[in-house]
Amino acid sequence: MNQEIERDSMQYDVVIVGAGVAGLSAAIKLKQIAAEQNREISVCVLEKGSEVGAHILSGAVFDPIALDELLPKWRELGAPLTRPVTDDQVLFLTENKSFKIPLTPPSFQNHGNYIISLGMLCKWLAEQAENLGVEIYAGFAGAEILYHKDGSVKGVVTGNMGVGKDGEQTANFQAGMELHAQQTIFAEGARGSLSKTIIRQYSLDRFSQPQTYGLGIKEIWEVQPEKSQAGLAIHTTGYPLDSHTYGGSFIYHLDDNKVAIGFVVGLDYENPYLSPFEEFQRFKLHPAIRPLLEGGRRIAYGARALVEGGLQSLPKLSFAGGVLIGDCAGFLNVPRIKGCHTSMKSAMLAAEAIFPVLAEYDGELPEKNVSADNYQKLFENSWLYDELHQARNIRPSFKWGLIPAMIYTALEQYVLKGRGTWTLKHHGTDSGSLKKAADCQPIDYPKPDGKITFDRLSSVFLANVSHEEDQPSHLQLKNAQTMIDVNFKEYASPETCYCPAGVYEIVEENGAPRLQINAANCVHCKTCDIKDPTQNINWICPEGSGGPNYSEM
Repeated sequence: MNQEIERDSMQYDVVIVGAGVAGLSAAIKLKQIAAEQNREISVCVLEKGSEVGAHILSGAVFDPIALDELLPKWRELGAPLTRPVTDDQVLFLTENKSFKIPLTPPSFQNHGNYIISLGMLCKWLAEQAENLGVEIYAGFAGAEILYHKDGSVKGVVTGNMGVGKDGEQTANFQAGMELHAQQTIFAEGARGSLSKTIIRQYSLDRFSQPQTYGLGIKEIWEVQPEKSQAGLAIHTTGYPLDSHTYGGSFIYHLDDNKVAIGFVVGLDYENPYLSPFEEFQRFKLHPAIRPLLEGGRRIAYGARALVEGGLQSLPKLSFAGGVLIGDCAGFLNVPRIKGCHTSMKSAMLAAEAIFPVLAEYDGELPEKNVSADNYQKLFENSWLYDELHQARNIRPSFKWGLIPAMIYTALEQYVLKGRGTWTLKHHGTDSGSLKKAADCQPIDYPKPDGKITFDRLSSVFLANVSHEEDQPSHLQLKNAQTMIDVNFKEYASPETCYCPAGVYEIVEENGAPRLQINAANCVHCKTCDIKDPTQNINWICPEGSGGPNYSEM
């Protein structure tokens, strides 16, 4: 784009990028503290989805511990937590059989927790935030970070609209808005496009282990009434994954004969032919799973990355002018498969650290911003740190294989409980874990039957994906030829396997292979940004509110 862009600007005390459970909790906590201190502060939240909740996807079994702290009267306020977990089951699957683990591991004991739609909870949290005076702007993504002359973060710029595929301004062009703030909170979720920039800019991860991720794929089914057991939470491990691939499933029985069924695959897998989407479809055909779905109908689909590094992969949390909270920092408790309550608590701690450094001013904002360094100390003195510290060694133990890891996990959960003096290291980077295709066996996945198993394109349709067609691709290649010279020739184009939305495909053009990117299919899971072996794919936010609309997922 060659045209000079003039932008309007607005200023706030705090700008929050992302209206997920973390970003909204931070906004609420900031306003609560301000009210206690009898002080007015301005807080703005940006959300890239078309509405709050549109891009939110989680299992989700929700632990209300942080919500109890943030909004103790949440029941009276009508929070959408209505289905408590009534029973837990953990199954170990072989190819044709299932074995119920007689003693439910502590990480899967969900007494007092709720089966929820995280999107619906975020909508409700947005209402609570707006009631406190928070400004929320949906359909506006944070596209660029602004810096003061001293290098501190000044705020963010929302994305331009009306840019054509050729990168030039169209007749409908609208320049992005500059949002200036004393503190900018990044709450974008796993592998946030601005968060990864901030981490790199300030080398926030120089003392931490490499972050590692999983890909979670989820469907909502309406099952036959006699098969519905509202409140039942089932988790499985084992089949169809091999013993050296981390992952498992969840099956949560909701109200109204609905079931949330999902599958998670650790993105440190080695075989470039592995497809998490196809593994999920194969899982549904297992004799212990298929009967639940037979006679039912699939009504929703989605996918997203999960951040699995835990305590040892957390970056430095604060920097001059801002902080990282929630999944973009990496607060998920992997053994519990829960990150909502941890994200909320990290947001509340960040708000407590930020408020004291907000200067009162008359007119223009300060010309440089400071770091809320107390955030780290507050975290280390909280139950959040204790919870992640206790869980820190379980995920990395799976690099030894399934059975040794299960034995070690039992030792950790029943005996050590995180008290060991050691901290295990992760495998390395997810992008570096793939073996060359010549060293691996292709996987023969069954064709979809259209009843229990499906293809990716029909699944994307259920994700309600919408992108403006005349816009530059939000999936950028640093070098297009690398996708052929390295990915295709050495790794059998793994992006065509790991993407759960059929975005990437190899086509023949003039007798030669070419990578075609169907960006309009993207469900914003970020897997390509994480898993690409050459780190050649850069995921950025598309124009406006583009992406999935998960509604009540």
